[in-house]
Amino acid sequence: MKILFAASEAVPFAASGGLADVVGSLPKALSKKGHSCAVVLPLYREIPEGIRSGLDFVTNITVDVSWRKQYCGIFTTRVGNVAYYFIDNEYYFGRDGLYGFYDDCERFVFFDRAVLEMIRKMEEPPDIIHCNDWQTALIPVYYNIYYKYQQGYSDIKTVFTIHNIEYQGRYGREVLGEVMGIPQYNAGLLDYDGYVNMLKGAIETADRITTVSPSYAWEILDPWYSHGLDRILVTKQYKLRGILNGIDTELYDPENDSCLPAAFSADDQSGKAECKKELLRELGLSGSEEEPVIGIVTRFVRHKGIDMIRCVMEEIIRSGVKFAVLGSGERIYEDFFVEMSRRYPDRVAVRLGFIPELSHRIYAGADMFLMPSESEPCGLAQMIAMRYGTIPIVRETGGLRDTVRDNGGENGNGFTFKTIQPLDMLDAVWRAKHDYYDKRAWAELVKRAMLCDNSWAASADAYIETYEELMN
Repeated sequence: MKILFAASEAVPFAASGGLADVVGSLPKALSKKGHSCAVVLPLYREIPEGIRSGLDFVTNITVDVSWRKQYCGIFTTRVGNVAYYFIDNEYYFGRDGLYGFYDDCERFVFFDRAVLEMIRKMEEPPDIIHCNDWQTALIPVYYNIYYKYQQGYSDIKTVFTIHNIEYQGRYGREVLGEVMGIPQYNAGLLDYDGYVNMLKGAIETADRITTVSPSYAWEILDPWYSHGLDRILVTKQYKLRGILNGIDTELYDPENDSCLPAAFSADDQSGKAECKKELLRELGLSGSEEEPVIGIVTRFVRHKGIDMIRCVMEEIIRSGVKFAVLGSGERIYEDFFVEMSRRYPDRVAVRLGFIPELSHRIYAGADMFLMPSESEPCGLAQMIAMRYGTIPIVRETGGLRDTVRDNGGENGNGFTFKTIQPLDMLDAVWRAKHDYYDKRAWAELVKRAMLCDNSWAASADAYIETYEELMN
C-alpha cells in the first residue's frame, strides 16, 4: 500500500510534543513491513538550516484559500525508506514557532488544500491519506467536497487520528466562507455548538477514526474526557478504533544511547547505577545515592496532574526522596517547581524547557517516573521510562492504563492508582518507595519493565489491518 501521512510536525524536522514522535516513527515502522510511506509537513522556519539546505525542489503550484490564490512550493527529501514532502509558503510558515498565531486557521486551511493539490504532482496517488489532529482535519472534509470524484483521486481512503481531543480547531462561523471556502450547504459538516469545529468535520467525513490507545477510544465517548465531542463520537463508533502508540526503540536504547554516561540492559543493570550517579552530579543533588530519585519529564499543564503533585510533593521530599524535573508550560506550575528547588536545593533539581539529551539521562538515571495525568491519550514517557528501567507511577487513564500494570499483581511493571485524589497518588509513591528498598525484588521489577515490548511492531500491524479493511 501507498500511505501519505499529513501532519503539522514530525521528528527530526519540527516538534512540540508526542505527535512529532508518532509521525516520525510510524511511517518508518510501516516501511519496514513493505509498505510505501510518505509524510507531508509545513516547511517551518524552525526546521534546522542544515536540513532545509538539503531539500530538493519539486515544483510550485497555486493553492486556493477561499477567494485567494496563494503560492505553494513543494520540496522533498528521504530519510531511510520514507519520503518527506514540505509545503513552502513564507507568509504562513516563515515564523518563529509552530502554532499560537492569530491566523492559525488560515495557515492550516492553506496547508490542507496544498496537501490535496500536491497529490497531482506525485508519481502515484496514495491509497491512504492518514491525517493527524485538528491541523489536518480539513483534508477529509475538502476531499469529500471537492476531490473525491476528480480523476486520480477516486480510490483514496482517509484515516484521521485523534492524538488529543482537547485541541479541536474551534472558530467563529465567519471563517467558513471567508477563510475555508466551504459552501453553506456543506456547513453542517463543521458546525457544532454554534462554532466551526475542524475536528468535528474530520469525524464526520474520514473513512476511519483512530485514537492513540484502546482506553482513550472509549474514554472520549464520556463527556468528562471528550471536551464536548462525545455527542458526535457516539454516533460514529462504527468507524472508531483505538491503536496504542509505540516508541522508537532505536532512538531510546539504553545499550546504545550516546546521551548516557554508561550503557546497561535488562540482564546487566550495573550501568544504570552509574547513570544515576552522574545524573545526581549533573543536577547538583547531594546526599546518599541510595535514596530513590523520581523523574518528571512533562509539559506543565493541568491535565498532566501537576496539581496532585503540588499537594503532596513536600511530604514526599521530606521522606527521603529526590526529584529530577524537566519541562515547561504554564507559569504557575513552572514557578511551583522552581520554588521547590529553592527550598530543597539538595533534593529537587528543575530545568525549564525541553532538553532532549537531559531527558534521556533522567529516563536512565532516575529510579521512578511520576506521571499522574488526569487524562492521557496514550503517553510515550512511561514507555520510554520502562525501556530505561525506570519504574512508572501513573494514574489509570488512557494509554497509561493500557501499558502499566500495578506491581501488586502478577507480572507488574509499575505502580498505578485510580482517582485524581492526591492521597491516592501518594499511596502509590509510598508503595514504590517500600519496594525500592527490597533490592532483589526491585531488580526483578526493573527487568520486567525493560523487557516490555512497546515498539511500533504490533501497532504497525494494527494500522495495516485498518488500512486493508478500507482498501477491501
